[in-house]
Amino acid sequence: MIPYSVLDLSPVPEGATPAHALRNSADLAQHAEAWGYSRFWLAEHHGMAGIASAATAVVIGHVAAHTSTIRVGSGGIMLPNHAPFVIAEQFGTLATLFPGRIDLGLGRAPGTDMATARALRRGMSPEDTFPQDVMELMGYLDPAEPGQRLVATPGAGTQVPVWMLGSSLYGAQLAAHLGLPYAFASHFAPDALEEAAAIYRARFQPGRIDAPRFMLAVNVFAADTEAEAVRLRTSMQQAFINLRTGRPGPLPRPLDDIHDFADEQTVRAVNHALRVTAVGDPGQVRTRLAELIARHEPDEVIITGQIHDHAARLRSFEIAADAMRSLSPAAAATAQTG
Repeated sequence: MIPYSVLDLSPVPEGATPAHALRNSADLAQHAEAWGYSRFWLAEHHGMAGIASAATAVVIGHVAAHTSTIRVGSGGIMLPNHAPFVIAEQFGTLATLFPGRIDLGLGRAPGTDMATARALRRGMSPEDTFPQDVMELMGYLDPAEPGQRLVATPGAGTQVPVWMLGSSLYGAQLAAHLGLPYAFASHFAPDALEEAAAIYRARFQPGRIDAPRFMLAVNVFAADTEAEAVRLRTSMQQAFINLRTGRPGPLPRPLDDIHDFADEQTVRAVNHALRVTAVGDPGQVRTRLAELIARHEPDEVIITGQIHDHAARLRSFEIAADAMRSLSPAAAATAQTG
């Protein structure tokens, strides 16, 4: 069975508050733990009314405190927003509080608009120092050397597992060069998916891990009927359109017909960007997940789904877990050839 995990943005639905969103994230994590999910990752986004996970390390601690076995981490921390030493201390603290359960996924994008990025960093360098920052951060998480002047406490010696995140070839090449596991943001930017996976696997050099480990991100909108799943998906479609047109906000309520919100051309463009998606009843979701696994051969699948109603979101992740448990590599291969 391929491991399966959760990517959560701690969505703030229309009519709710960030407090509701954070409680819902902890509740989803508890259910995910019971349903056999391997990890529960939270994403860093700033200045967005529909996302409550801006203080990502704090929310990771909140979720980890409400669970007992599932790994909890970042998908990811946007390292250009932070000093590597601070992230080492934050995640070293988390690893000290929750030993063996913390992951550190790192991204290169700011995760916000440029005005917010400037507010976060108080100054922006035109140079790309991301590779050096990643190596500096990992150094702080390694055991301290004799005479080392800067020691992250907590942090040094925790060796928190680091993942490289990306939606382009850049992250694939860097993950391969540094010998890191690699997670591709195929749930919203799948255009370079196949090429990035191929480059990562072909160029991988042993480093933090001995062999490549590739994670595929998939949107899932699952319900007991296809019609209800299609309806649930409209919240994400609306949110994506709002973001692309400069009108981000809380996660919209679902619609009976997405075409009541946007024209056909816009809907097609959004569906193309979100095409790494499984939507439908349990059987349809299982078939689609099997197809994606057979095509891309991931070592792990991370599932996300922006669904307005919390109970419906829980049910969607439950159906996805049932589907993943039923899929062996042989079953996925059959789906590709059948």
